Amino acid sequence: MTLHTFDFDPITISLDASSGHIARLTVSDGERTLTPLHRAPWIDDPAATFPPDTPLTVQRLSGDFFCAPFGRNDVEEAPLHGWPSNCSWEHIGTTQAEKRLQAAFRLSRLVMGATVEKRITLVAGHPFIYQEHRFIGGAGAVSAAHHVMVHMQEGGELAFSPKSYAVSPPGALEPDPAHGRSVFAYPAKTHDLTAFPLADGGTADLTRYPPATSHEDFLTLVEQPGRSLGWSCITRRAEADRVIILKQPQVLPVTMLWFSNGGRDYAPWSGRHTGVLGIEDARASSLGHAASIAGNDLNRDGVETAFALGEAGEVVIRQVIGACRVASGEGTVRDITIEADSLTLHFDNASPRSLPFDPGYLA
Repeated sequence: MTLHTFDFDPITISLDASSGHIARLTVSDGERTLTPLHRAPWIDDPAATFPPDTPLTVQRLSGDFFCAPFGRNDVEEAPLHGWPSNCSWEHIGTTQAEKRLQAAFRLSRLVMGATVEKRITLVAGHPFIYQEHRFIGGAGAVSAAHHVMVHMQEGGELAFSPKSYAVSPPGALEPDPAHGRSVFAYPAKTHDLTAFPLADGGTADLTRYPPATSHEDFLTLVEQPGRSLGWSCITRRAEADRVIILKQPQVLPVTMLWFSNGGRDYAPWSGRHTGVLGIEDARASSLGHAASIAGNDLNRDGVETAFALGEAGEVVIRQVIGACRVASGEGTVRDITIEADSLTLHFDNASPRSLPFDPGYLA
């Protein structure tokens, strides 16, 4: 593991350059230090063993990583979620001005012939990391996603920018009871996020975590057209904080949710990967690279599932991750908006709360 650590108040971030994963992230908020992102239990277990075919992205599973393509590689030979989360990144420089730090990295392998660069920007006083990934050149098309993961000791509330619908893939993540368990219905679709169909005929409220015990499930949320800001906010009950993830919906039109709550019994998961939610903003089909660049249910519905490489020279994907404590009396998050120099959280029965933010980053 090759760690590059950047400390720029209130953020400290460590990037594992051997895999591209964010290994650690802390956010200072007053007297509290928040740790918003997940880190798989086997990473710090010296006795951990892995089946021979376990990709590096699973072995180093932590924080957030960039997928290109998302999921299965069945066009260009590469591991699960592509080379960006399975091989090394070269640190090509860090610049620091009075109020801004930017660290740049370049992927050691090409993706569909494209060079991939990563830029992480920190701004003094901002409780956010600003991330950019850039495809330079290449040919053909590729899907892409961020793979943010949070851990909740005692569950929490989930809130999202308006979605058109939620849909599960054709098959369950864990259909074999000898290996694990899934509880959602597959395939299934709903326009009501508080009533997603379950395999037993019931429904799950996707605004609450966890929806069940001992399960491994996956679905896709499709952004409502015409929105200028896509967002997810996870309010963690025991941790008393909020994890905020922001995107450009015209660039990443879907948010895929991975519910990993003790539903896999085989190594390295072994029933111990619990309380984890993946929030995966993407332009992709959940079925892999080939499905993303071919006709699929999403793009037939007008939702783009791949980026064309080479035509315009560069493809730029931006995303923001941040966190803040829960203040007394705030209640449920109902909306998030960008103001002149801040990000504002709006609540059910409380005054809005503003956080320092760069309004031009996702413009």
